Amino acid sequence: MKYFSFLLLCAFTLLGCAEKNEFVLSFASCNNQNVQNNLWEPILSHHPDLFIWGGDIIYSDTEDMKYMTKNYAKMKSDSSYINFTKKVPILGTWDDHDYGLNDGGANYKQKDSVQQIFLDFFDIPLDDPRRIQKGIYFAKEIEVKDASIKIIILDTRFFRSDLSKDPTGIKRYIPNDSDSITMLGASQWQWLEKELSDSKAQFNVIMSSIQLLSYEHGFESWGTMPQEVKKMEDILSKSKARGIIFLSGDRHIAEISSKNVEGLDFPLIDMTSSGMTHSYDSFKGEPNPYRVTEVVPYKNFGILKFDFDKNQVTMEIRGEENVLYQSIEQKY
Repeated sequence: MKYFSFLLLCAFTLLGCAEKNEFVLSFASCNNQNVQNNLWEPILSHHPDLFIWGGDIIYSDTEDMKYMTKNYAKMKSDSSYINFTKKVPILGTWDDHDYGLNDGGANYKQKDSVQQIFLDFFDIPLDDPRRIQKGIYFAKEIEVKDASIKIIILDTRFFRSDLSKDPTGIKRYIPNDSDSITMLGASQWQWLEKELSDSKAQFNVIMSSIQLLSYEHGFESWGTMPQEVKKMEDILSKSKARGIIFLSGDRHIAEISSKNVEGLDFPLIDMTSSGMTHSYDSFKGEPNPYRVTEVVPYKNFGILKFDFDKNQVTMEIRGEENVLYQSIEQKY
């Protein structure tokens, strides 16, 4: 796929010249490279201007980098995915299974090596700053007629401190509010604050991989570090960045959460889409005080339709055969 970098450049150039004053973003996560993915065609039916991987592009928990490379190569050579990449620009982050360690963080020994494999998957040039920085965080502002949308890709793995296990065994993890632990690491936090403060975009979309708002389930989430959630909310409020929307994956379910945050004149939304090839079919329920839609425990993808004239976003959770499960509209 030597043509991919050229196509991606051309596609973003075309976006900058687009006549329409709207933008369609698609995203999804949790894709097992050994299982057929039936969602590429339904996603294409929406003619997305961009697709964002929310993590778990492949499943490859290993410290063997030859095996890791093989699994990324298998995904990259999938005919349906190749067809998709010819038509849609793609950005993305990783989560634990394409990072290489289940629930892994800064303690993963092969993180520097797998970062290069991950960047190879996206055909990132060798002189790109991400080749030498620690972590895969990245931002890009896309011009859409008279407006713009900024895409911010977070890395919630490379710097993340160890999580605190629940000694009772009732949940997997419990919150730890120590100031000595971190989700993003000092350099990424500093970078994020600048990206938001400098942003002139009408909308700012932040891909997190793990959920920001839902936390009571006891699995991985920002809620395992309450002080980091507070730090994020403070930075968002201080930045005065407009139209901030969080995207997340990881959970093998889909849902939309919304929270009123002091200092923001719009609700902070966290839209979760997870489970492209496998989902939490046996889901029986879990608490989430911020949930504003029903939980979707089926294979799914997310669609966001940005209307720059109305300053409004329509958010949809869809599945196989393009079935619409949940939808909300948010004015900004």
